[in-house]
Amino acid sequence: MLGLKKLEIIRRLSNIFFLSLILFCFLFRPVSLFALEDSKVKEAHSFVANVASKVSPSVVRIDIERKIQTDEFESDLIDPLLKDLLGDLGASPKKERGQGSGVIIDSSGLVLTNAHVVEKVDSVIITLQNGNQIDGKVLGTDQITDLALVKIQEFPGLESAKLGDSEDIQVGDWAIALGTPYGLESTVTLGIVSSLHRDINTLGFSDKRLDLIQTDAAINPGNSGGPLINANGEIIGINTLVRSGPGAGLGFAIPINLASKVTNQLLTNGEVVHPYLGAQLVLLNERIAKEHNQDPNSLIFLPERSGALVQSVIPQSPAEEGGLRRGDLVINAEGNAIKDPKSLLIQVENAQIGKPFELEVLRNNKEINLSIKPAALPGIS
Repeated sequence: MLGLKKLEIIRRLSNIFFLSLILFCFLFRPVSLFALEDSKVKEAHSFVANVASKVSPSVVRIDIERKIQTDEFESDLIDPLLKDLLGDLGASPKKERGQGSGVIIDSSGLVLTNAHVVEKVDSVIITLQNGNQIDGKVLGTDQITDLALVKIQEFPGLESAKLGDSEDIQVGDWAIALGTPYGLESTVTLGIVSSLHRDINTLGFSDKRLDLIQTDAAINPGNSGGPLINANGEIIGINTLVRSGPGAGLGFAIPINLASKVTNQLLTNGEVVHPYLGAQLVLLNERIAKEHNQDPNSLIFLPERSGALVQSVIPQSPAEEGGLRRGDLVINAEGNAIKDPKSLLIQVENAQIGKPFELEVLRNNKEINLSIKPAALPGIS
């Protein structure tokens, strides 16, 4: 009897085991199949399609409108006698419309874009990827870095993009530009990071302070303010301009680390304060100095070494008050060697307003130490 009971128990346990196994397969096999199907779908598309689909919901179109004053009749189209008869017709406001791109960086409705897209506007309309349109308000702009922050009302389902680290990218990395060029929503172009730390001044913009990311990903009118992302779908830059004419096809983006810094200042203060000295600088190196000194018509002798040569000093500027003179060669700033104007500008940008900024200059072949107190760059707010 005891043996029969044991056999009955074993039989029941076996039935329970097999039933559990069947139930397990029934419950979990579909999940594995769905996961397999999902992986097959992902493999069917490129990495560009995958990351673009992830970031695209945070990319927006920005439509702006501003009033400009114009003559009611163009003067060259009016007969002089008729103009005398009508008198001064005055100027009438005219509406100018423009378009750009932006990217949502916070689900509360913060949109990062270019300053030149939204400066001096009367109205801003943000169009989401799903077609919904929301009014926007410009929180602040910074013309020096060409960055701006726009706030839209909280909206259900707003998706923000993930910010990357622009110090982490290298030449040759994938670069994907997203935006709405020519008003065409959800446009994606692919390229690589062609170069880093491109000085915007060499591109003809002397009123900006920017080291740009260069890319061959196509950036067209209307792409301005849209994100440049890496292969992981992280924002590494904000598209800002494309070179036209000779060298056309070169695109440039503002590094996201700088954009994050500017965003924080705009949120905190409503503006970005940039220190300045008030001196116009040119590059000097040994070759340039030697060529100059060999000219029998040269009026001054230049030191044959690298540095930032002071070409002029703005009257009543911190530089003038600190004793900087035309012809001085700046060779050191705050303990850092200065090889060119760009390296000095980096030091100035990191200086504190009103605090002594130590310079070492060569004047008449003598090293002189100067202490200058940088002021806020005027005429920006």
